[in-house]
Amino acid sequence: MLVSLSSIGFAAAVMGGLCLVLGIVLAIADRHLAVVEDPRLDRITEMLPGTNCGACGEPGCRGFAESLIGGRKAPSGCSVSAPAGIAAIAELLGVAAGERVVRVARLHCAGGRSQARQIAAYEGYASCRGASVVSGGGKGCSWGCLGLADCERSCSFGAIRMSTDGLPVVDVAKCTACGDCVVACPRDLFEILPLSQPLLVQCRVPLAGEEARALCRVACDACGRCAADAPAGLIRMAGNLPVVDYASTVAAGPEATFRCPTGAIRWVARGQFEGEPLAAPSRGDARS
Repeated sequence: MLVSLSSIGFAAAVMGGLCLVLGIVLAIADRHLAVVEDPRLDRITEMLPGTNCGACGEPGCRGFAESLIGGRKAPSGCSVSAPAGIAAIAELLGVAAGERVVRVARLHCAGGRSQARQIAAYEGYASCRGASVVSGGGKGCSWGCLGLADCERSCSFGAIRMSTDGLPVVDVAKCTACGDCVVACPRDLFEILPLSQPLLVQCRVPLAGEEARALCRVACDACGRCAADAPAGLIRMAGNLPVVDYASTVAAGPEATFRCPTGAIRWVARGQFEGEPLAAPSRGDARS
């Protein structure tokens, strides 16, 4: 099939003209629709720790830097940065650093191997998630910690170690509240909570009385004494478990733990690992 040179030339001219028109359109669009990036963005991103842990609620350090420039968050929202780093960012932006609310991961279980009843020996891949799908693991308590360290492996900051009793222990000095352990635990036993509130419920068993105590020596038996002894509005009972209102401004003390018959609710001193044993409360202060 023969094609004339004039036909080829015409097609080339049309294509060339089309490319020229599209190029002009793209140039105009780039000029009018271009997003101007704040020159401070790269500098602030470099000043942040670069862990991209997500504890600030943003998808990484650059996302947090964008929220800082946009005025949506305060520099203190980064739980990994040192105070000096937060102050430097605040000075660069000309804003207040903001009040830093320290939040840490807390474990809602105190039933280690010596407290919780074992019904079987799990043998297989050492993973809580793996054990949870094989008849729920070897513990009699279907809500308790399986002790196979998924949380410890998930923590990028080395803030979790396993105790000799098979429970994760959170080092609050290293914890950044990134939430990786929350995601890793197949039984939803971790929660990010303010460090300023020392009351901690370490049980998730929704049963009551002897039925709960038969599973674990430190299970909550739903007696409700903690709610009765705490300041009004601080603790309520829901689903046979005490629920602490961590948003409450009510001043709390350890009296809510004094009459707990099992030790399911604890007063955790600032800086103390929740897996460490506590001294028994003074029964002389308990109310009958």
